Amino acid sequence: MKRSTERILVTHAGSLARPKELMEMLLARNDGKPYDRESLPQRLRSAVAEAAQKQIECGVDIVNDGELGKSNFSRYARERLSGFVERPAGPDFKPTSIFGRDMIEFPDYFNRGGRTSIGHHSRVFYCAEPLKYVGHDEVKADIENLKAALHGKQFEEAFLPAIAPGTMEHWMKNEYYPTEEAYLFAIADAMHEEYKAIVNAGFVLQIDDPDLADAWQMFPQMSVADYRKYQEMRIDALNHGLRDLPIDRVRFHMCWGSYHGPHKYDIPLKDIVDIILKVRAGAYSIEASNPCHEHEWRVWEDVKLPDGKILIPGVVGHYSDFIEHPQAIADRLVRYAKIMGRENVIAGTDCGIGSRVGHPQVGWAKFQAMAEGARLATKQLWGHDD
Repeated sequence: MKRSTERILVTHAGSLARPKELMEMLLARNDGKPYDRESLPQRLRSAVAEAAQKQIECGVDIVNDGELGKSNFSRYARERLSGFVERPAGPDFKPTSIFGRDMIEFPDYFNRGGRTSIGHHSRVFYCAEPLKYVGHDEVKADIENLKAALHGKQFEEAFLPAIAPGTMEHWMKNEYYPTEEAYLFAIADAMHEEYKAIVNAGFVLQIDDPDLADAWQMFPQMSVADYRKYQEMRIDALNHGLRDLPIDRVRFHMCWGSYHGPHKYDIPLKDIVDIILKVRAGAYSIEASNPCHEHEWRVWEDVKLPDGKILIPGVVGHYSDFIEHPQAIADRLVRYAKIMGRENVIAGTDCGIGSRVGHPQVGWAKFQAMAEGARLATKQLWGHDD
C-alpha cells in the first residue's frame, strides 16, 4: 500500500455517480424488467473507464471503479452469495433502521420524509440454505473493467471495494444457521474468495463496513458494553474472512451511515476506535469531516495508530453540497499529520460521494478541492507544492 512519504496522497471511499442510462439498466435488472443484456456490460466497462479518467483528472491518486456495477448492498449480496430466498415482507415485519435512535426523538422528521424517509420494505431476503460464493463472474468483471480503465494511465494505486460480513448480515436475514456467529462466519468463509481474488489481481482490497458504527442506531436498547460485544464478534468474523491476506493490501472503511439526517445519536468514535483497529488492515478510512464527527480528531491524541498503519480521514463529505474550501481541507490534514506523522495520513472522503450529493458535478468539484487541499498541506508539511 502506498505511503505518503513525500506528499499527501488523495483517495476516496468508493461509490461514484452512475450515468443515467447505466443506472436505468441496473435497476431494470434488479427488478426483473427488460433491459439490453448485451449493452449492459459494454456500458459498464466504458463507464468505469470514464470514472477512472475523471478521478485522475481531478487529482485523485488512489482510484477505483466507482462501484458502478453495484446498485445497492442487497443486490450485491445476492449476486455474490447463493443460499437466499426472497419473500414479501409480512404485515408484522419490522426493518432495522440505521437511524433508529434518532427516529425516537425526531419521528415527525422521518415520517414526513424530508431528506430521509423510513422507506418501504416490500420484499425481504432470507438465508435459507448453506451459503456459497457464486460471484466469480461478477468479481472477474470488476477486476477486468478496472484494469482496462487504468491501462496506460498515470496513478499511484487502485482499489476495489467489497462488503464486510457484518454489513451483509444486516441486509440478508438468517433463517438457516443456528446462531448469529455461525451465520457471520459462513458469510466470511464465502466472501474470502472475493477478498482473495481482488488482492491476487494486484489491487488493494477495501472492506466497506458502515454497520460497524451505524448498527448502534438499529438497537436503541443496547448499552455501549453490549454493543461493543456485538461488534467484536463481527470483527472476528471479518478477520476470519481476511485470513492469509497480506495486511498491507487491505484497507478498511467505516462510517456512521450516509443518510442525510440528524445523526444526533451516532455512537462516539472513542467508544469503538479500539475495535476498528482490530481489523486486519493496513489503513483505516474513517468519516471525519461532517458536523457530527469532525471534532473526533481529538480521539487520536489519546489513541496511538499502530506502527506501520495509515489513517485515511474523511476531509470532504457527502452531507452537504457545499464545496469544502481547500484551505479548510489542508487544515484538517495538517491537524492529523501533526498527531500521527505526515507519512501516515492520506486524504479521503467521509463516504462514497455517489448519489449522496445533489449532482455529479458537485462530487467532482469536491475531489478537486481535496486535491488542492492536499497540495496546500504538502507545502506546509514538506515545504514543497508536490
